Amino acid sequence: MNKKNQTSITEFLLLGFGDLHDLKILLFVLLLVIYIMALTANSLVIIFVIVSKNLHSPMYVFLSQLSLSEILFTSNIQPIMLWLTLAGGGKIPITRCLLNFCLIAVCGITQCLLLISLSFDRYVAICKPLQYILIMTSRLQLQIVSICWSMGFMLSFVLYIFLYRLEFCGPNVINHFYCDVPPVLELSCSDISSAKLVTSMLSVPLVFCPFVFIVATYIFIFHTILKMSSSIRRQKAFSTCSSHLIVVCLYFGSLGTVYIFSPKISSSNTNKYLSLIYIFLTPLFNPLIYSLRNQDIRGAIIKYVHILGSC
Repeated sequence: MNKKNQTSITEFLLLGFGDLHDLKILLFVLLLVIYIMALTANSLVIIFVIVSKNLHSPMYVFLSQLSLSEILFTSNIQPIMLWLTLAGGGKIPITRCLLNFCLIAVCGITQCLLLISLSFDRYVAICKPLQYILIMTSRLQLQIVSICWSMGFMLSFVLYIFLYRLEFCGPNVINHFYCDVPPVLELSCSDISSAKLVTSMLSVPLVFCPFVFIVATYIFIFHTILKMSSSIRRQKAFSTCSSHLIVVCLYFGSLGTVYIFSPKISSSNTNKYLSLIYIFLTPLFNPLIYSLRNQDIRGAIIKYVHILGSC
């Protein structure tokens, strides 16, 4: 059909979970509870890192930034998801839809880079303990955090430019609960080759390369841990590293499943439900994993619970 004879659309219709009519109230309550729990858990991590002197080390600085990115990430998706669940679907302007995705991408990219930063911090702490203070200075921490966030904004802005240039003049229905790139590209009536290329160039390296880097880093870390003479030091090092590795596997595993290993099912319900893994589980489980498995954070929690209890 001639593009001139096609009518441009200005809104997308997000279906959300419109097919679950009888369960929408139950689903809304469940999603709301998980959202509140994720916000609370990540906010507490940030607060404890700020107020507790024992948590002012580089690892907890990066961990607090990871929690901040999780808060922004989940707050860009879950309020819309809650609205769609109650309404059984809803319309959203295309410009707002694209901007919303790019804000989500900022948090996703930043999280990938922060996980690299955490692995680098553990590498220096375990493999080069005598040089740790000299290497992980406050200035370097600030530089690393700034790079993580600035790269997130810059790469997402590049993606937004290519998505903003797309034209939409046909169907406007997206079988999802937020504006993900694959279903949006399917609805475009313009040439999407450049946008798909940019998306692939960003998504594959940002999922694959950090994962490979982290795995390589932990090979050196575990080699060093196994050579430690003290069993207490080995146990503490393994405990800290295992928390990070669980978060890494949960995050990159769910992200890779949706964006790399299942590109052909982007318009189906399968991809939509797979997305729930990293949208709901990672923001909630990440702070819980670190809190339950980390002695310093558990100690800070117990300390302030006792202070509040004595007031």
